[in-house]
Amino acid sequence: MRIVAGRAKGRRLGTPASGTRPPTGRMREAVFSSLGDVVVDADVLDLFAGSGSFGLEALSRGAASATFVEQAREAVDVLRANVAAVGLGGTVVRDRVERFLARAAGSWDVVFVDPPYDLEAIAVAEILDRVADLLRPGGVVVVHRRAGDPEPRPEKLGLSRRRRYGDGEILWYEPKEDGP
Repeated sequence: MRIVAGRAKGRRLGTPASGTRPPTGRMREAVFSSLGDVVVDADVLDLFAGSGSFGLEALSRGAASATFVEQAREAVDVLRANVAAVGLGGTVVRDRVERFLARAAGSWDVVFVDPPYDLEAIAVAEILDRVADLLRPGGVVVVHRRAGDPEPRPEKLGLSRRRRYGDGEILWYEPKEDGP
């Protein structure tokens, strides 16, 4: 797997031997094309980061910072090696996503959420509602899920777009407009 575009274009990324399913280059290319300049100078949060491909792609394309949250030891080791190899910075946090979000003090412009496929939609929706509280105005949340799985329905975010890529699906969420 490689960085698709930007300052680190072509840089190879390691992947954990098991337990993750990194998004394909085609999928990442489409996601970042849809985000456009939103990524430039953005503070990015990559949850269930695995190899860090979403956050590292964002840094390569001009994001100001990236925070990577991953629990699995093997994935964290690979993630740290990838962050060092790409050389664009980034903060790696080894923690459960739910625990990190419960105590997070920052805010982000773009949040990538790539949970395990077996995590139920209701649990993903709860995570998305917590993310919504940490999202800056105009922010966007991008979720990678297995195609055909039930759609997470957070209370604070609305689905703005969906696109299928093989057995995966990308869902884009934005803050819901407040009612009258």
